[in-house]
Amino acid sequence: MIRKPLYFITLFFSFLLVQQAFSQAKAIAKKENPGRLFNDTTATDSDYLMSIEKAGEVLESAYNDTDFEGGTFHLFGEMKRTESKLELILASLKGANPNVRNQQMYRLVLQEIQQELEEQNKAINERNLNLEKIKKRVIDLRKDKTLITLLRDTIRRKQFKKEFANLKKRYIATDSLMTKNQSILNNKKRLTVQRKISVSNALVTVEGKLEKSGISIFKKEYPSLWQTSDSAIKKKVTHNIKAKVIIEENVAAYYLSYKAGGLITLCFFMGLLFWYISRNIKYLKENGHAENLSQFNFKYLNRGVLIPVAVISLNIAVVTNLYAPALFLELLQLALLGALTILFKNQWSGVAMRNWLLLLALFFALCFLDLFITIGLLQRCAFIIINILGVRYGLVQIKTLKEQLYIKRFFKWASILFIGLNGLSILYNLFGRVSLSNMLSLTAFISLTQIVALSVLLKIILEIILLQIYTTRVKRGIEKMFDYESLSNTLKKPFIIVISYMWLIVIASNLNIWESLRLSIQKLLSHPNTIGSITFTLGNIVLFFIIIWIAHLLQNYVAYFFGEIDDENEENINKRQHSKLLITRLIVLISGYLLAVAASGMPLDKLSILLGALGVGVGLGLQNVVNNFVSGIILIFDKPIQIGDVVEISSESGRVKSMGLRTTKINAPNGAEIIIPNGNLLSQNITNWTYTDNFKLVEITFEINGETIPEEINTIVNETLLKLPLVNNSKTSQIYYSSISDGKYKLLIKFWCSIYRTEETISIARQELYSSFKEKGLTFSS
Repeated sequence: MIRKPLYFITLFFSFLLVQQAFSQAKAIAKKENPGRLFNDTTATDSDYLMSIEKAGEVLESAYNDTDFEGGTFHLFGEMKRTESKLELILASLKGANPNVRNQQMYRLVLQEIQQELEEQNKAINERNLNLEKIKKRVIDLRKDKTLITLLRDTIRRKQFKKEFANLKKRYIATDSLMTKNQSILNNKKRLTVQRKISVSNALVTVEGKLEKSGISIFKKEYPSLWQTSDSAIKKKVTHNIKAKVIIEENVAAYYLSYKAGGLITLCFFMGLLFWYISRNIKYLKENGHAENLSQFNFKYLNRGVLIPVAVISLNIAVVTNLYAPALFLELLQLALLGALTILFKNQWSGVAMRNWLLLLALFFALCFLDLFITIGLLQRCAFIIINILGVRYGLVQIKTLKEQLYIKRFFKWASILFIGLNGLSILYNLFGRVSLSNMLSLTAFISLTQIVALSVLLKIILEIILLQIYTTRVKRGIEKMFDYESLSNTLKKPFIIVISYMWLIVIASNLNIWESLRLSIQKLLSHPNTIGSITFTLGNIVLFFIIIWIAHLLQNYVAYFFGEIDDENEENINKRQHSKLLITRLIVLISGYLLAVAASGMPLDKLSILLGALGVGVGLGLQNVVNNFVSGIILIFDKPIQIGDVVEISSESGRVKSMGLRTTKINAPNGAEIIIPNGNLLSQNITNWTYTDNFKLVEITFEINGETIPEEINTIVNETLLKLPLVNNSKTSQIYYSSISDGKYKLLIKFWCSIYRTEETISIARQELYSSFKEKGLTFSS
């Protein structure tokens, strides 16, 4: 294939001799028979030049297209990086600690390398195919009849000798480059195939080691403990440890570079969180709310922001790096436990703190033995001692930790799991199942320490949310404290589900069952099921309900980020903010339902049938439901009433507490909550006392007896009202006399005050007016 263009161009120049003989025979034939059988189509020099120029352009474009572009060099760079990655993994496989977490990391990386090799092989095939297409473009020059005619004509061909020389030069350059590049691609393809074979063999080895250490296989790996003669003791233990440290460091360093992008992103977002929390705390302190902040009884944010944020980031790092090498993962765990220790200091009792430090010491010893000590009599005996101490710890000392945690219910199950796994580890170790025993030991300690860390994580998240709510309220001018304990209990419910999920996947991954469990669940959820003409998967249904649940959860909780609390009743309520909140809730809810329908995978034709059936249902019995729903949307955007307004509807009156898509709740003055369908609101006359502002014109009638004149009475009334902070003095008060006689005056006073404190303002005004007139020696009666 590679020499086809060369063959063709050789044909061009060698075919001339054949054409010369053919031309002589043709001339003789024309003399004998002067017909038009052998006559060629007449072509001009311009036609020949255009044909030569076209051939030159084809060869020039073929040269340019054959040359490797930036994308190809990027591909070669990716192949080089893949080669380096594969060499490091293959070298690590030979000497690294054969624990489950290292093998899981190797499997994950090898699978990704396998995918990269598939993509690289595909890219090389595409470039080889492009070269074949370029060759075809050159070969297609044979179809140019004008160029063929010129090659046959020896006389005219001499006129274009220079052009043919340039054409030949271009061809040789193109052919040389094409030969070189195709050779490079073939070599790259051969290397890719070899690497794919190496990856497949390495995957078989890793899968075998993972299967060998799996819980479902109880085959003895090593002799029973009483039959073991430790040969490792005779070796240089120090040299052994150093060698393993070097190997584990290389593997951990590789993984760190491999996951650098994700870790940098995590650090960036944690930095933003640190800045945001610090800004809120600084704002509250600068505005004199530090004492109120202490009333929230924060356990962790009051001790600084850096360590709580570090606890959040380390928890996330542990859960998102399930298949990290053992050294990397255990360093993350120890860093997390160190941060927790700083938080617990001076907060936990002395006994609880000592027990916590003992747990950390046992965990550290376990990690050291697992990573750096070769499996033998020494390691197995040390594991058994730690397991015995762990069982005793779970039965006696663990209770002191439980009392210090925010989530006590889950800690009970973690304690049972901790004791059970330590007990099983002792049995498996005695009877030679060392890999399984080591895995169970580490899982036992990680399950206990992780539930402590997740409990602290939940408490920190709730404290951050409460801080956000209080800061937002202070910025709105609302300094009133709210029931933060009840709010925390409401907020923690969805977070407990997330915390439970995080805990379970950490345990499952350490037991080497998470991947198979995940694949089994994925297979179950993705299996197609058919009912009639409708095909669906269980995963689509689950995803549909999860999205609906999340949408309702968000629309319920989004108010907290606006600083809104359900039981607030402030008169300076921000109606514009409430309108934004209602629109946000509506958008979240509608988007959630649309996304859920899209995620369900329901075909549009089936959806149209469903909508048709729904239309029939609306026509028969759901008119009121749809009417109220549409009315709710109209109320949200038209805004005849808003949350906080004081309204009168028919015989009902009160303050609007909340507005939903179906009903509106009104708090009556007597404490009753009136629930009115939105359709009724739009179909009745509504008196909105606070549509423009929150002030109401109120009036007081009273009599004044004594020797005075109206001008003095007016002065006393105006001066008294000016002293009252609840009276809106920006609007002029009005004084009317219904009766005037000697020593007797009947007055009607009208003034503006907050509609939320009408009765209180009238009462205070009466008292102050009474005192003012009595000081002047006048009698006041109402």
